[in-house]
Amino acid sequence: MTEPLPDDSSTARHGGNPGEVFAAFLKLGLTSFGGPIAHLGYFRNELVVRRGWVTDRFYLDLVALCQFLPGPASSQVGFALGLWRAGPLGALAAWAGFTLPSALLLVAFAGGMTVLDGPGMAGILHGLKLAAVAVVAQAVWGMARGFCRSFTTVLIAVAAFALLATVHLPLMQLVVIAGGAAAGAVLLRGSGEAGPVTLDFGISHRTGTVALALFFGLLVLLPLARSLSADHVLAVIDAFYRAGALVFGGGHVVLPLLEREVVTTGWIGREMFLAGYGAAQAVPGPLFTFAAFLGAALHPAPNGIFGAALALVAIFLPGLLLLVGVLPFWARLSGAANVRAALAGANAAVVGLLAAALYDPLISTTVTGPADALVALAGGLLLVAWKAPPLVIVLLSAAAGFLLP
Repeated sequence: MTEPLPDDSSTARHGGNPGEVFAAFLKLGLTSFGGPIAHLGYFRNELVVRRGWVTDRFYLDLVALCQFLPGPASSQVGFALGLWRAGPLGALAAWAGFTLPSALLLVAFAGGMTVLDGPGMAGILHGLKLAAVAVVAQAVWGMARGFCRSFTTVLIAVAAFALLATVHLPLMQLVVIAGGAAAGAVLLRGSGEAGPVTLDFGISHRTGTVALALFFGLLVLLPLARSLSADHVLAVIDAFYRAGALVFGGGHVVLPLLEREVVTTGWIGREMFLAGYGAAQAVPGPLFTFAAFLGAALHPAPNGIFGAALALVAIFLPGLLLLVGVLPFWARLSGAANVRAALAGANAAVVGLLAAALYDPLISTTVTGPADALVALAGGLLLVAWKAPPLVIVLLSAAAGFLLP
């Protein structure tokens, strides 16, 4: 299959059904290892390159938007793609398919099942990380070909890479993407790099306004209600909702927020917290599903399955509400010429962001010797030259990790 390059249109909205969306995202939820940036690479391979749901330009515009919003960016991208493909039920199907595999594994782990132990498991997990290296490398290459086609966009991408690789400050990803957007608005207007694609998801302005009101209303009212009530269920909802609402820059940033909410309050011990966080690194899917582990292990109740479901919904809800709230207004803005130019710059910066994440932490912490490099290179060649599905790369890399000393 020929890899698509950006064009000026995108696949028709509501072209599928929720069952199709759930199946696609369940596959991604079972195989997407490597963290949020790697997830974006898996999404692109499966939904842009293989299935052709949207174009590369549409996809990268959506990624750039979600990087600006608080919450789990890869889950927000998946939710939006499900919404585009099959309406509101498709959005829920995408979220459920991508989230449930890791959430169920972590609930099982919290219940005492050693699902991540056993001989050879460390090697398998290492092989899965090597698969993520290959998938992200292919995504960076494909996006660079499509979105860095002039000296200016190449320069923006290189500058973004250099800044992210050398300056490690909170919110640096947001700074870099905002800088790319500013550079694009000044340098790329009328350049042909900013073709007309509008992110219209069919959400009315009224629905968007209600979603934004709910987002901010819950952010203010939940702490107030918690202070006036001794109900522990309400306290759990408030703790996980605020953690999900205040996170910029990826799932790892949520760790100190959750630690403050559940460890310092005595709801869970520090050792148990760290064990669950380690398990969350080893399963596929979004890191926010760490909340399912915490919800299942909390004391006092709610805990178990109910606690896991409560924490999981509460931590994802703010990011999804905010996305629904922003999309209808963004749909109108994204068609304007100056906004298109800014998006072209932001897209180039996202390419630099992906390249920086490929270098650190994926390559720097995963490729530790010639054998690792060979496995990652073989996976990349299978993806690029032979158009192998990412699932094949995941399975072969896991086998290689198990067999390698």
